[in-house]
Amino acid sequence: NEIYFTSGGSEADNQAIRSAALFGAKKGKKHLISTKIEHHAVLHSCEAIERLGYPVSYLMPTADGVITEDALGGMISNTTRLVSVMFANNEIGTIQPIKELCKAAHLHGALFHTDAVQAIGHVAVDVQKLGVDMLSASAHKFYGPKGIGFLYIRKGTNILPYIDGGTQERRNRAGTENVASIVGMATALKENCVSMSKNITYVQGLENLLLDSLETSHISFARNGGDQKLPGLISLSFAGAKGEVILHRMDLMGIYISTGSACNNTNIEISHVLQAICLEETLAKGTIRISLGKNNTREDVEHIVNSLTKILH
Repeated sequence: NEIYFTSGGSEADNQAIRSAALFGAKKGKKHLISTKIEHHAVLHSCEAIERLGYPVSYLMPTADGVITEDALGGMISNTTRLVSVMFANNEIGTIQPIKELCKAAHLHGALFHTDAVQAIGHVAVDVQKLGVDMLSASAHKFYGPKGIGFLYIRKGTNILPYIDGGTQERRNRAGTENVASIVGMATALKENCVSMSKNITYVQGLENLLLDSLETSHISFARNGGDQKLPGLISLSFAGAKGEVILHRMDLMGIYISTGSACNNTNIEISHVLQAICLEETLAKGTIRISLGKNNTREDVEHIVNSLTKILH
């Protein structure tokens, strides 16, 4: 009774932020707090709320990408309606101290939402222990079908409906449910939760192999994201290199990665996450992200390392 099906993580984030804000305005609590390193589904939702006259404040992370209790404590007030902090960052993998941040929000009478799209199905997430009021998830991130997700809303949490029309989802999200995808999502999530411990050990082993092999190859790199990170999400910076060049050359070798920047014909735009953690420019421009999952193999890792070695030496 606390799960509301959506079209994915983006819709769940939008519903949590916009619906909570609209209800809060009725009670005189219009202030929202988020962070500078959120997914754009959260950042753009906050920008939309700002255009409607709702004040939004943005927390800055540490150099490791962590949002601290002290930072939140210095920004929150009794007029704050909602605090939204992602569970784990989608670019550098940093896992946030959600339980502590949630407690700080509740001390000021604010709701707490977490975008857990990157984390659900990959690390243990217990909404009761965390105390969160809302949590977003997306099926395709844990090997389920695309175009389906859910928003957890704790019983007793007051928000306004996101889509009006019918009575579906207990009047909080009108529209015919995508039953086939919901079943696929539930099956995928169950399989990942049952094998989670085994998957974490396996993926962490692949990650360790990749990092050790890079060091053995005498490739100089910096690892972003601190110590508490998602297994398999690896953000690496190579000083003086160009992430876009690495990406395209890896693509030709049959390996698909992401970068920490986006380029057009004249400029390279460094990702908002790397800017927020104040990563120096020479490293930020040479940042790539490698994502390893349960279906990857040691041979895949060896191919990645051999390819990077050819490109960077």
